[in-house]
Amino acid sequence: MKSNPLNLRFFTDHLPLLAALAATIACASFQSIAADKTVPAAIEHYNLGADKVALKGYDPVGYLTKNQALKANKEISAQYRGVTYYFASEENKKLFSESPAKYVPAYGGWCATAMAKGEKVEIDPTNFKVTNGRLFLFYKGLWGNALKDWNKDEANLTVKADANWKTSAGE
Repeated sequence: MKSNPLNLRFFTDHLPLLAALAATIACASFQSIAADKTVPAAIEHYNLGADKVALKGYDPVGYLTKNQALKANKEISAQYRGVTYYFASEENKKLFSESPAKYVPAYGGWCATAMAKGEKVEIDPTNFKVTNGRLFLFYKGLWGNALKDWNKDEANLTVKADANWKTSAGE
């Protein structure tokens, strides 16, 4: 194969520029991967459907900003750490994207009262409480309303639930 001195000269003349460009691309790629998009080992402990959707399709932002369980639109979604979240509006999606950890439910989305007992129990996404900026979800159904039990001893149940979640999920 014959060498073309013109092509070689182009690369040698632009080597610093090409190196800087390659470094910029590599850095940007690494930052986008590392920007808290890693899937935690604890995801297997989260209360998710087979589609990895959180909160049974409710908007995580509505709980904290409006103190409401807002049914979300599947067309407006974002992923955070391997979990899909749906939103009621583009504005809520934007808020979530700016600070996703702020809106993630406690205990992987399981019933907080049950977690205080070391159990994973399904939730009713409309049965919730926000305390100190944390979203707690609760069972509500044939067997009662777990939020009522939580409200009787929230401080102690929070400590127990936090410890049990740390033991089971490592978070």
